[in-house]
Amino acid sequence: MQVLMVSSECAPFVKTGGLADVVGALPAALKPLGVEARVVLPAYPQLFPLLPKGTEVAAFDDLPGGTARVVAVEAEGVPLVLLDAPQLFDRPGGPYIDEDGRDWPDNHIRFAALSMAAARICMGVIDGYQPDILHAHDWQAALSPVYLRMTGRTEPKSIITIHNIAFQGRFGPQVLGQLHLKTDWFHPEGLEFHGDLNMLKGALMYSDRITTVSPTYAREILTPEFGMGLDGVLRARSDVLSGLLNGIDTDVWNPADDKALAENFDAKTLKRKAANKAALQEQLGLVTHATGPLFCVVSRLTSQKGLDALLDAVPHLVATGGQLAVLGTGQRELEQGFKTAAETHAGQVATHIGYDEPLSHLFQAGSDAILIPSRFEPCGLTQLYGLRYGTLPVVARTGGLADTVIDANVAAIAAKAATGFVFSDVSGAGISGVVDRVVDAYADPKLWQAMQRNAMRHPVSWETSAKAYRDMYSDLV
Repeated sequence: MQVLMVSSECAPFVKTGGLADVVGALPAALKPLGVEARVVLPAYPQLFPLLPKGTEVAAFDDLPGGTARVVAVEAEGVPLVLLDAPQLFDRPGGPYIDEDGRDWPDNHIRFAALSMAAARICMGVIDGYQPDILHAHDWQAALSPVYLRMTGRTEPKSIITIHNIAFQGRFGPQVLGQLHLKTDWFHPEGLEFHGDLNMLKGALMYSDRITTVSPTYAREILTPEFGMGLDGVLRARSDVLSGLLNGIDTDVWNPADDKALAENFDAKTLKRKAANKAALQEQLGLVTHATGPLFCVVSRLTSQKGLDALLDAVPHLVATGGQLAVLGTGQRELEQGFKTAAETHAGQVATHIGYDEPLSHLFQAGSDAILIPSRFEPCGLTQLYGLRYGTLPVVARTGGLADTVIDANVAAIAAKAATGFVFSDVSGAGISGVVDRVVDAYADPKLWQAMQRNAMRHPVSWETSAKAYRDMYSDLV
């Protein structure tokens, strides 16, 4: 079976968040199940070295934004189909923003071009290649099922996966002509959303199936609280909506042979984890004689992630004897808030603004617990990395966090099943309360090590979800 995935990100080539990790890992997980997945991806500057190594398989002169060529190449085990349109993608900054942190003003054109190219590939423009399924990811790829449906075709079938419904690709109606969209589809039962074009809504209306990245999030987005204005659309199509939990690449995230660690370890050699804690403390300037647990944050620094509430809880966390290490970038006020916290609590709090992939591995290996106090979280991957590395997740009760972490309540501890800590009140007081629970558990080494081993045994790979995707593809075909 041939599946064409469409995405604006794919690890390890270009990454701003969990979307890239999913798109980078899923093709490999599907291959043993008889599914050949290729990924259509913009040729950003970091992918330019791959272009001469590939084969030009198609060219277009009428995409939104002009001409483009399509280059097929395999790299890092991922079959890629690169959309080479330098006028759209050869830019400094990130995939979506410029160097000053502002959205590129032509993002609608850039990702419409990506989507139209994918739809054309599904129509057979590459000799010898005909996908059975079009699988689009998030708003940047959301017009691909729309363009495919505009041709009048019913094959191949299409799927849209929502990684975060907060990002929808909303633009004024004046862009319809630029994007070659049918104006008679611009109505409330089609592409129109409160007077604007909503790319994600288009995919929700015209795809054959809708998935999101955890069962709980699939239920949450049917409500006004979490649906971000699209809950009504989703309720109307709830018969084709499902939540398939993300997994992680357990080869990349494996403490037994992770080259970014000071010392490798597994569930049977947990004592070796301490060497990573010492290395992380030394690198960040944290004192090494602290008696409490070392908490970490590896995240975009945004209010969605509940990190403003964490700032309120920092004094209490430090007062309990705990330490905090923060790695991430995001809202300027939160970046400054954690810098200030590190200055105020020198030796107990450390902040690294930016993103560093090897350092993120050391954060996971060297910390005792990972804090994820998100106000909403479609799936989350960092808690899965934490489980894998025996770094106990401390998570808000929402989305995939609730689906993947077993709270250390009395019953779960008695059943020897607890893998972390789950709480409901995302506020300074709520986080302080769960910090107290973590500190108390950490003070009982026997309990703590039992929870670590539970966590490291918890299934976090793609195996189960890849089979679910394979079954969905098969049903559609």
